[in-house]
Amino acid sequence: MRTYRELFRTPQFGPLFATSAVQVAGSTMSGLALGTLVYAATDSPLLAALSMFGSSLAQVLGATVLMSAADRLPPRAATTGLALAFGLATAVLAVPGLPLPVVFAIILAEGVVAAVGGGVRYGLLNEVLPKDGYLLGRSVLNMCSGLMQIGGFALGGLLVATLSARGTLLVAAGLYLTGAVVARFGLVRRPPRAAGRPSAAETWRINAVLWSSGPRRRVYLALWVPNGLIVGCESLFVPYSPEHAGLLFGFAALGMLIGDTVAGRFVARHWRGRLATPLQLLLAVPYLLFAARPALPLAYALAVLASVGFSASLLYQERLMALTPDEYTGQALGLHSSGMLTMQGVAATLAGAIAQRTSPAAAMTVMAAASVAVTLALTAAGRRAAGAVGAAGATEAVDSLAPHGTSEAVDSLAAPRASGAEDGAGPVG
Repeated sequence: MRTYRELFRTPQFGPLFATSAVQVAGSTMSGLALGTLVYAATDSPLLAALSMFGSSLAQVLGATVLMSAADRLPPRAATTGLALAFGLATAVLAVPGLPLPVVFAIILAEGVVAAVGGGVRYGLLNEVLPKDGYLLGRSVLNMCSGLMQIGGFALGGLLVATLSARGTLLVAAGLYLTGAVVARFGLVRRPPRAAGRPSAAETWRINAVLWSSGPRRRVYLALWVPNGLIVGCESLFVPYSPEHAGLLFGFAALGMLIGDTVAGRFVARHWRGRLATPLQLLLAVPYLLFAARPALPLAYALAVLASVGFSASLLYQERLMALTPDEYTGQALGLHSSGMLTMQGVAATLAGAIAQRTSPAAAMTVMAAASVAVTLALTAAGRRAAGAVGAAGATEAVDSLAPHGTSEAVDSLAAPRASGAEDGAGPVG
């Protein structure tokens, strides 16, 4: 599957796309409105960052306790129920005079529940599309997310300025409820992908299986850490430029849209593994220039350029699916999603703490430098693993040469390399 026409002709992709679109728009608008409210009330970059990205911190709880539900709940019912829950929670956040501890308690609860949502959504995507259509489908959902973020931040900024932050939260709640309606009446009923009841024990067991493979571990770390650190940079847009934060977020979303379009539709298969590391470096390097506190036009350009690098996650997700058994795809993708969002929450907290002691620009620079360092370290670890596999293959070939002859030695040299490729040995990038 290589064309958008084929993709949208696939039954059930349209309602899934529409549900995702309105939920991303609601999340974007509510995050900007909530961050504005908290920053105005506290004058704290840390609390503002936590209000926008703090729910991501709670994803780790959902990933370790609830994630087995991603494959064990009917997808339509789960998608509808989650959208309703988020709509209700967002409406409650709009209540005037809500104490700050209550605000963050709601944010925490949203994060725990949202951990399952990623697994349900992307597991359903993998079920709806053929195997060769997942990368294109996920790239389109990411492009949709970028467009909805551009529109959501632009409209959210306008609504915050003209209506109010609380009014914007109510609009976002309405978008979540719209997503629930689309899911309920647009998606068909499907059985759960796996039998049995969801439980913490089952979640832990499958997570242990997923984490037991060295190649999968490196892919997960590449999906979680470098881009999470850059989201820490983005979490400081409000304190960096309170009046223009919406535009900074919008330009960053535009860069993400460009990257996902190119990676999902136009990058040939043999280039995908080679481009992952350069794209992750591109994600971080432009934010190093924020040390000089660039003027807003240059800051917008840097945000666009950097966010093109988020498309590296598409390439790593395709690799993850190749390394994962079919019966674990929902939980594997949910673990990716929740781990990524948890890291984003950790990075937002760390960035806010650094900004409290230094400045938003200095904190952005620190986070970007850390992202570069992690990307290079993971690439080096992958190369070492590839070298170890190659050395083991060469040793086995030499040992087999004396008793079995030259032709069998050549066969024994090739076999471990082929096995290593199937097991995912080699550079993460």
